[in-house]
Amino acid sequence: MSHTASRSLSDQFEQCIGIIRQASVEILLLLNVRFDEGKDPRWFLEQLDIARLSLGGWGAVAKRLKLNDAELTQFTLQLRHLQQLVPQYENGQKVSENQLIAALRFVKALEHLREQQPLLTYDTSLSVDQSGQQQGLKQLRALELLLKALVNNAWPDPLRLSNHLKTRFGADRVRRWLKQGDHNDVLSGMLFSELALLLVDKKEFSQHYARLFNDTAGLNLFLEPRKTLHTFLDDIRQIRSEVVAGKPLTANQLMLLENYYPQITGPVQRAWDEGRIKINPSALLKEAESELEAFWEQARKKDRAAGGDAAEIRDGIEPPEKRAARTRERREQFLSQILWGAVAVTVLVIVAGAFWLINDTPPAATAIAREHTITVPVSQEKEKATPREELNLMGIPQDENNFRSAIDRNDTRVVSLFLRTGMPWKLSWTEQALANNHDEVLEMLLRYRLQMDERRPCRRFIENLAHNMSGEGKLSALRKSYLRAFCSSDPVVERQRYELQQAQLREKAAPGAESKKWVAIRAAILDAVD
Repeated sequence: MSHTASRSLSDQFEQCIGIIRQASVEILLLLNVRFDEGKDPRWFLEQLDIARLSLGGWGAVAKRLKLNDAELTQFTLQLRHLQQLVPQYENGQKVSENQLIAALRFVKALEHLREQQPLLTYDTSLSVDQSGQQQGLKQLRALELLLKALVNNAWPDPLRLSNHLKTRFGADRVRRWLKQGDHNDVLSGMLFSELALLLVDKKEFSQHYARLFNDTAGLNLFLEPRKTLHTFLDDIRQIRSEVVAGKPLTANQLMLLENYYPQITGPVQRAWDEGRIKINPSALLKEAESELEAFWEQARKKDRAAGGDAAEIRDGIEPPEKRAARTRERREQFLSQILWGAVAVTVLVIVAGAFWLINDTPPAATAIAREHTITVPVSQEKEKATPREELNLMGIPQDENNFRSAIDRNDTRVVSLFLRTGMPWKLSWTEQALANNHDEVLEMLLRYRLQMDERRPCRRFIENLAHNMSGEGKLSALRKSYLRAFCSSDPVVERQRYELQQAQLREKAAPGAESKKWVAIRAAILDAVD
């Protein structure tokens, strides 16, 4: 942000760090870890890991904080990201825009945690000029219009755009957008999350927007500009939803918008200045003066018609009418129905043949046949119970909680029954089993790797594995098998290569046994996934 002075960045960052230190003391106290004062983000992350070990796993931590698995994962991921950008901080230290954004995002996560857990009372208010409410609303409007303009620039023909959307999303959704939107304007009927997805989808971004957003010094909070843009737009979606609900912008939201807006619009503005595009973000912001109230009134009306925009922006567009894979149990039922149908047909044929023979046989032959009739006993072997029936006989309800509990206690028999019913499992469920070296159940889960359906499980899995290794744990052959099975995709490998580079930089900046150990850990993990 060229308009924000370095001193202002430092002042805002110090406010965030003060909030994080105060909040860390209360959060750790709730987890039975007592300190008089908080320190830097790395210290907070280390203490959270100690609390996890003492309570018996992340599940117990989530229960104390009243967060679900997804919320706790986001909380820890944002804290890890912040401590990577700011390992240590001293008052007056020079701060970058990315460091401030990471701190503001974690303060937002702390606000959400306080809402979920009433026992937490820390203050997250930031000092900001509340007169910026109007400016924030203008920025939100300009960003939404900018997204529509970028899509229209990539697809100038409305008919081709409509056909393209039908191919990517399906005809039903396009009809719904046309019904909810303005006349012959399919984009006006889309939710903000759906509109943003048209930009951050991997295929759409690489074909139409990569050249625009990759050619910039901004959007580098994460390794990929697309990932950074995705994160910024999802945060803006949440801010926009609260505005539509009639809530004023908070100080944290105003600061985030102040930092997000120039990073998103900057590349487009430069392209306009150089004559490479016909979209002028500055003009979109100025137009908001007279049309702002009408825009938000219309946005609230569409939001009520659509039922809100609560779902996060997906990483990619899912193909329309994607047929779910048939589970093993369903396949067995289908084959069983076919076999029983064949048996019924065979029995009918035999009965019809016998009836014909009886009616067609002479009386003398019939009498002789009766004298020599031999009765053959039919063996009716009892059908073996299905895995679902065995679970019912054991009194175990077929739900995820019982499946996960069986994995935690290394109950291979129950886990085998769940897997044979076709029930999917998640990589995050193996945390306690890995910590307790329950190799039997881990090997069984690995044999049913195709039933693992957790989306993007590797960040949390690898971080937990790395911290386990830092506590004198080893990267066993089984753990390597898990890494190769689930975390060997190109984005994960690139991420681990980046983590290794960061560890090497920290080792050069502060040589020591601890930093050297982390270099070795990151190198071992990269070697396993690459």
